[in-house]
Amino acid sequence: MSDSLLTDAAGISTGPVSQLMEMGGPVMLVLLAIAMVGIVTFVYLMLFGAFFAPRLTTKLKNAITVWQQNPDSETPAQLKRNAGRYSRLNPLHHLVVNTMNARLKGADPQQIRETVARDAHHALEPFEAPLKIIEVIAALAPLLGLLGTVMGMMEAFSAMAATEGRANASQLSGGIYEALTTTAAGLVIAIPFAALAAWIEFRLRRIQKTINSALVTVLAVPVTASRDTAVEDEPGTEDQPRRFVNVSGTSRQGRLANATG
Repeated sequence: MSDSLLTDAAGISTGPVSQLMEMGGPVMLVLLAIAMVGIVTFVYLMLFGAFFAPRLTTKLKNAITVWQQNPDSETPAQLKRNAGRYSRLNPLHHLVVNTMNARLKGADPQQIRETVARDAHHALEPFEAPLKIIEVIAALAPLLGLLGTVMGMMEAFSAMAATEGRANASQLSGGIYEALTTTAAGLVIAIPFAALAAWIEFRLRRIQKTINSALVTVLAVPVTASRDTAVEDEPGTEDQPRRFVNVSGTSRQGRLANATG
């Protein structure tokens, strides 16, 4: 019984955690922890995006084309009626249907724009927090590696000071090894997460452009002659398509522009 306990204790002492502690000290554990958090965040983001990311499907493209040719109440009703379970999870599907219905009901154009901008921002908002976490990990890992480097060099010089400058290479190698190991680990973690953050930002920009393009098309189609006349009498209507280009919100676009620094 006691022999088995000693064996287990020895196995624990030489396990992966102890090896990491010996290689890079406590900073290595922190680097490992943030790497695991980043991996979990990325997997969550991919799974969430597969189901809830706004996407322009073939049905939506066909419905928008029909809407451009003949905007009537049948287009959003048919689009909503033919939506499958996967389509109901698509935020862009609801945005297009709601915008079409608002146009048919003759809602105020300014109110429609504000509603569309708010709903489009809410559709992209769940992706901001995971992206921010990955960005922080990419920025924090090299700093932690530098901290490990400083701690390792302090250990090496402490050994030299204890021997009054007569330390040999074996006494200094431990601290130097720890310093180089944490630096390398920090860079190994930071480089792929920085690339992932840039790729996620690029994907979000494309999704944002897709939302803007689809909603601009829906908003630019005249519904009836009377409503068209009312819109033409409105000041600045000639620039209306350009005003719709950023229906997902100017602040959102600015945030994505500075996402990775």
